[in-house]
Amino acid sequence: MKNKLLQYRTKIDGIDKKILDLLNERAKTAVEIGKIKQSSSSVYVPSRETEVINNLIKNNKGPLSKQDISGIYREIISVCRGMESELKVAYLGPKATFSYQASLKLFGSKADFVPIKRLADVIEEVEKQRADYAVVPIENSNEGSVNTTLDELVDTNLKVVNEINMRISHCLLSKTKLENIKVVYSHHQAISQCSNWLHKNLPDAEIFPVNSTAQAAQLASKNFKAAAISSEVASQIYNLNILVKSIEDSKDNWTRFFVLGHDISSKTGKDKTSIIFTIKDKVNTLYNILSEFSKSKINLTKIESRPTKKKVWQYIFFIDFEGHVSDKKVTDTLENIKEHCIFLKVLGSYPKSDL
Repeated sequence: MKNKLLQYRTKIDGIDKKILDLLNERAKTAVEIGKIKQSSSSVYVPSRETEVINNLIKNNKGPLSKQDISGIYREIISVCRGMESELKVAYLGPKATFSYQASLKLFGSKADFVPIKRLADVIEEVEKQRADYAVVPIENSNEGSVNTTLDELVDTNLKVVNEINMRISHCLLSKTKLENIKVVYSHHQAISQCSNWLHKNLPDAEIFPVNSTAQAAQLASKNFKAAAISSEVASQIYNLNILVKSIEDSKDNWTRFFVLGHDISSKTGKDKTSIIFTIKDKVNTLYNILSEFSKSKINLTKIESRPTKKKVWQYIFFIDFEGHVSDKKVTDTLENIKEHCIFLKVLGSYPKSDL
């Protein structure tokens, strides 16, 4: 048995040497690509990164899973991208928020992550070119859209360049035991998503909404009678014990995040486009707009309205649909709906998230 184990370890050492040589060769090639690009284009190209990972997943014969391949290569791409130029990514902080975890999953650990306290300020960091990209939550599968993000998208000139869907699982974190907890901190959405569990298990605890689940963990780390609804990552960063895992009421709990930048992403063939518009006050206007999508056989994946906050009872509509703004049928459809709109803006076209 000992000889067989040594044999396999020797084999792994040989494989690792080959992997190391190939990784260095890939890194050198990335540096050469960076020299060709120079400052003419961004080092972050979501369409290309999506293409690379999808091709690897397509050719994967196992035993590594689709998620394994994606995770490994996100980090490899991040390191190689960092050899061209370091990206600065703004997100809703502090560290350990789900926005931080989404940013890390999208950009890998090589990026420079900048925590910002307010969602509007996250976007402003990129608008004023203090950061290259912003990662913002756009909707939750149980709680619906993040209205603050929707409102900010109306006025910003930034484009949606990518999206990611993340499974959200909440833990109860504390430095004390469950029976000693008098106060629970968390973001209002996390509190709502765990309301049944809180009612059954901590009916007498005071519940305090805060700016983020990470801030909740920070506060709980300083109060021996407090707990936070936050993530496993937060427990490590803020030195808290995980009292209970997966306390969310619905186990099918996902949050979708947008990446905002200055340029629309290139076409991948599996894309989504987001637009916003206000409509003319005429009979059947919204019906006529939606009919144009139906006639073009464009699949709508989301439609939502929000008050414009500029005129009483006037609404702005947010629509997501499959396809890229460079597709002819998309271009033609957008041209056709313009006559029914007071205002129309393409927020961006971007690779469609698999989940």
